[in-house]
Amino acid sequence: MRLAMGIEYDGRRYAGWQTQRHAPSVQAALERALSGVADQPVNVTCAGRTDAGVHALGQVVHFDTPALRPLHGWLLGTTSALPDDIAVTWVRKVPDSFSARYSAVARSYRYVILSRPTRPGLLQGRVAWTWKKLDAEPMQEAAQTLVGEHDFSSFRAIGCQARHAVREVTLIAIRQEAPFIYLDVTANAFLHHMVRNIAGVLMAIGSGDHPPSWAEQVLRARDRARGGVTAPAAGLYLVAVDYPGEFGLPSPPAPPVFA
Repeated sequence: MRLAMGIEYDGRRYAGWQTQRHAPSVQAALERALSGVADQPVNVTCAGRTDAGVHALGQVVHFDTPALRPLHGWLLGTTSALPDDIAVTWVRKVPDSFSARYSAVARSYRYVILSRPTRPGLLQGRVAWTWKKLDAEPMQEAAQTLVGEHDFSSFRAIGCQARHAVREVTLIAIRQEAPFIYLDVTANAFLHHMVRNIAGVLMAIGSGDHPPSWAEQVLRARDRARGGVTAPAAGLYLVAVDYPGEFGLPSPPAPPVFA
């Protein structure tokens, strides 16, 4: 039997999604909880690996198991065995053809920036902070040059292991609700650090350090060294993974908004 699950987590205590030998990970915690419910080892495949400190509301995983449990047993039993900062939000039976990774047609992230002179207290680790005053209008103008299918080599981490850097971005939207700026990005897939590198370029433009045209210059250069600073992991959320309707998976949750 193949099952799909929706997962949400606060990434502050974890060294990312993927299991690591000497550091806590979301994957290891989830597989440990699932293995307890199944009474045998369970390995999961996720829709997209998140980095250390990155959060998720709409992560999706799948796994195969011969263990027969009611769906609510998987939902409640797994969540009760997880740390408080990880939870299962839904469970569905899916056909063997379903893959959390390869069946996905789009992934969406939200990056939340707090723009004010003083650092956050209550929102520490949940938003990215800059003391600089950001203007969303030039950020939005610049972002539109990144929409479409492009070679995003300038926006990938040096250690990115993807075979190529061509990705199709279908949406980049900037919304300002002072003191917060919300950056939403949807693409068919993402490169390592791609959203954080896009955010770094747009923040430099929003602060006035560069003109809006700089984003296109960085894109055309296809050189990470031209791409500026990588924005911090704090404030980045995997909010949605989209699949064909034939799989009948729940709609993704609303992305985070701060007052």
